[in-house]
Amino acid sequence: MKNIQFFDTTLRDGEQTPGVNFNTKEKVQIALQLEKWGIDTIEAGFPIASEGDFEAVQAIAGAAKRMTVAGLARCQTKDIDRAYEALKDAVHPQIHIFLATSPIHMEYKLKMTPKEVIASIGEHVSYAKTKFEKVQFSPEDATRTEKDFLLKAVQTAIDAGATIINIPDTVGYSNPTEYGQLFSYLIENIESEQEIIFSSHCHDDLGMATANALAAIENGARRVEGTVNGIGERAGNTALEEVALALYIRKDFYQAESNIVFNETKRTSDLVSRLSGVAVPRNKAIIGANAYAHESGIHQDGVLKNPDTYEIITPSLVGVNTNSLPLGKLSGRHAFATKMEELGYQFTEDELKTAFKSFKALADKKKQVTDEDLIALMVGQTQELEECCHLERVQLQYVSDGSQGAIVSMKTGETETKMESAIGSGSIQAIYNSIDKIMEQKPELKQYSIKAITGGEDAQAEVYVTVQDSRTKKQFNGTGIDFDVLQASAKAYVQASERFKREMEQMK
Repeated sequence: MKNIQFFDTTLRDGEQTPGVNFNTKEKVQIALQLEKWGIDTIEAGFPIASEGDFEAVQAIAGAAKRMTVAGLARCQTKDIDRAYEALKDAVHPQIHIFLATSPIHMEYKLKMTPKEVIASIGEHVSYAKTKFEKVQFSPEDATRTEKDFLLKAVQTAIDAGATIINIPDTVGYSNPTEYGQLFSYLIENIESEQEIIFSSHCHDDLGMATANALAAIENGARRVEGTVNGIGERAGNTALEEVALALYIRKDFYQAESNIVFNETKRTSDLVSRLSGVAVPRNKAIIGANAYAHESGIHQDGVLKNPDTYEIITPSLVGVNTNSLPLGKLSGRHAFATKMEELGYQFTEDELKTAFKSFKALADKKKQVTDEDLIALMVGQTQELEECCHLERVQLQYVSDGSQGAIVSMKTGETETKMESAIGSGSIQAIYNSIDKIMEQKPELKQYSIKAITGGEDAQAEVYVTVQDSRTKKQFNGTGIDFDVLQASAKAYVQASERFKREMEQMK
């Protein structure tokens, strides 16, 4: 069995999803869950891109105990220096350098000749090697690069000290046959006295990201790059959970294993979904709500007789199982703290007091508090701590002409509270119009979706909202969780609107 390394770029490439913007605290929370899931290397961000990115990479470098922490850098000395500053305290630091090699990128984006590109790769990979033991190089848009030139670029990086070569299908252009052949060609033709790890990085523009990643593994790749839930710009990246489970379920074919802890898969997916504001489609492989549902009578009959008839993955394998330690309103602090520790949360004494108080308020409304409820509780609490605006009260009233009226009260600063009222054709529209008045802005609502976190009449509602700036077309996501659908809807809109407001203020 060969071991396949998993490189997660949820916090870098995944954050390029329209509307997604993680804060530092959320990034550290995701990183620690990724480490628990078994990720080998996390690409924590692009340190030179912004002060926020630098701080997040630095924070993750200090928090990670086992996995390698990587930072992205262009072939520029200032990028490499900035990455080094962010990563110098990591237990296992790595730099990921990239430079485009396709004719269209070299001519129109870089405005560099092929000779200049090769020279830049050699110079900057060599410089990075003086600061990092682990150096990864990516020839951006590799699948649209001429083969012989791609080999020359890769060989130059190896000669300069790179020990990891990533081959990106940057625009999702390739297919499994040619992508696999590209790995075979490069592996057979490079020259190196030391071991070189080849890695795949695929985008899903043609719906082949997972298939391409698996084809790369078949042809010698020993690392796969991707994101949780396949999030990323445009159609997204390789969904790591799909590759991990494919290797496990079909180990007879791939003869490969990984360090992924499978029963942490659903928890990892849910955390990223809630913090990113990107809902997981019900029919999503591995972690979608319908992944283990059987509607057909023939299928139901078969599963009841033997689950293997229609289930190749058991729900418990990926962490879709019952709560081993049910919590309720009579549960004490010790039971709560123990359960939260099992879920990967560490608290100071003050944080535990606040979290336990929130739990007790939740337990008063629910007969049994599930793992999903607790994670949702912590996600909501983390988001509220980071936000300046807090929803205090929502009041609805029917208007005689068939419209709905809403009065919304919000805390917009340390002590300031604002209240506004508005009408709308429905209760949601009335609430959102009131919030727009308070925040003195009018973003365009692009998406609204709702789902129940758990089953039963006491389930919490989880609402996803996307708003858009009508001028720049930039999108911002928000998530709201509450027993009341309208309250959850308001929370989601407040979060998305605050992110919209921050962006508008920075542009002034």
